[in-house]
Amino acid sequence: MDFVKPAEMAKTMSDAGVLRAELPVRDMIVRGMMAGALLGIATSLALTAAVQTGVPLVGAIVFPVGFVMIVCLGLELCTGNFGILALSFMEGRIGLAPMMRNFAWGFLGNLIGSLLYALLLVIALTNFWHTGADANPVAKKIVEIAQAKTTAYEAIGSAGLITAFVKAMLCNWMVCLGVTMSMMSTSTFGKILGAWLPILLFFAQGFEHAVVNMFMIPAGMMLGAPVSFEQWWAWNQIPVTLGNFVGGVLFISLAWYLTYRPQAVRRHAEAPTSAAVATR
Repeated sequence: MDFVKPAEMAKTMSDAGVLRAELPVRDMIVRGMMAGALLGIATSLALTAAVQTGVPLVGAIVFPVGFVMIVCLGLELCTGNFGILALSFMEGRIGLAPMMRNFAWGFLGNLIGSLLYALLLVIALTNFWHTGADANPVAKKIVEIAQAKTTAYEAIGSAGLITAFVKAMLCNWMVCLGVTMSMMSTSTFGKILGAWLPILLFFAQGFEHAVVNMFMIPAGMMLGAPVSFEQWWAWNQIPVTLGNFVGGVLFISLAWYLTYRPQAVRRHAEAPTSAAVATR
């Protein structure tokens, strides 16, 4: 059987958080860039599928392919790390500074990779800006979504900020659960399936994900969406990033720390070794 029990999964998560906190800055940025680009590619694939079929759920079904690649390749996705490293922090295995260092450099890498892919995709969709967004249904959809994620929230003021924040909490509950469930199996297929299911849930319901928005909103702006830099960050990127952090920590890190107690699992695993040494 390749199934891993939840308590063991919690231990694996905590161990992964320690390793990620110790990564060199170069690795965090490069892996973060690859993760941001892959998530952007998955997003544009999902939009293409939804536009071509007229069924948004089809886009949600194919979107997790990007997340699965990120998990299987061990790349740095800041939103997933919110849930992993916070668990290690709660156990006292890493300090606040190493945790925030990983979040910051991972965020920067995700942003760079997302922006680079957004630029390349816009060039491809517009024939290097030779044609407008209206000439391509996918480009037109990106413009619409960019506005829905920014100016639509701005139009309703504080209610828009709260909505974006709550959608982000719900989103990263599923994203961090995807990271967790990818550890429920020792087989490649089991990891893929475990990661796929929660990500489908968040995308199908239109929740807010910081790294997806690092691609979606700038791409819409490049395609002519009437969205300013300030509107992007004030009405989406900042509240969504904060919501993603709270959702990942509250619904995954804290919950798993309280109920599965990875420290106890680790001590139990180390006990036979300690007893064997003591009898020599």
